Amino acid sequence: MSVSNWFNSFCSNIRICDADVETIISRYHRITKRINTDYYSSSSETAHSLYIGSYGRGTETFTSDIDVLVELPYSTYEKFNSYLSNGQSALLQEVKNVLGKSFSTTNLKGDGQIVSLVFADGINFEVLPSFRNNDGSFTFPNANGGGSWKITDPKSEISAVQEMNDKCNGNLKRLCRMARAWRDVHNVSISGILIDVFAYRFISTWENRDKSYSYYGLMSRDFFKYLSERDAKQNSWKVMGSNRYVPRTGCFETKANTAYSLACEAIKKEEQGYHYTAISKWREIYGSKFPS
Repeated sequence: MSVSNWFNSFCSNIRICDADVETIISRYHRITKRINTDYYSSSSETAHSLYIGSYGRGTETFTSDIDVLVELPYSTYEKFNSYLSNGQSALLQEVKNVLGKSFSTTNLKGDGQIVSLVFADGINFEVLPSFRNNDGSFTFPNANGGGSWKITDPKSEISAVQEMNDKCNGNLKRLCRMARAWRDVHNVSISGILIDVFAYRFISTWENRDKSYSYYGLMSRDFFKYLSERDAKQNSWKVMGSNRYVPRTGCFETKANTAYSLACEAIKKEEQGYHYTAISKWREIYGSKFPS
């Protein structure tokens, strides 16, 4: 196999399989229908909901949870905003009880900002109750610290990622997934959204951003070098599209530098004709999903 074939296979291996996609769609429709039934007297399986997070941006891997935003009527916001104490927590409990009509209550948990649906097969959902604002953003509850309301703008982030991905031959989303595989294998302290932010910034100026899989070794090497050179004193970065800030969750630069060194070795061994040694280096970086 060539470098192109290696990375083509790897990128396929870390995607959610078709059977799981069918499960995701089915659960998404059940969640949406339940919300519409109780809040809008509608049986629609698609209205007032939106895939967000990595699944919405198209940067998810097979290990990702599925994030779903559900839009509730403004009258519901007025109801819970009038509470003297932590109406946000009460809202989450109400949405949890609503979803409990369609899902086992043992699988449900309202916590912080979301209602979690935990399934035995590992395809879990995180539901964010929200209210649409006039500018297209959404207000959502934060039950932590006594309760507050926060703003999110996932549609602008999804659009920004898609626009850049179109400009670089689909390489942005694949790079985001590859970086997630590396993170998961090495337990790197970096969130999925921050991976997407760095991948977006990196690839926007990378000279080979529109090339084929044969450049993925170079893309890996250069991206890990880019990650390793981030300012360790910087604690937050602006997200594409929405311009919100996302914080660091720990140090990722050192592990990125190790991955950069391994990528350099892999490329060198491949150039020398030591294909199996090169593959072993890539597998050190990306784990067993990289073809052997």
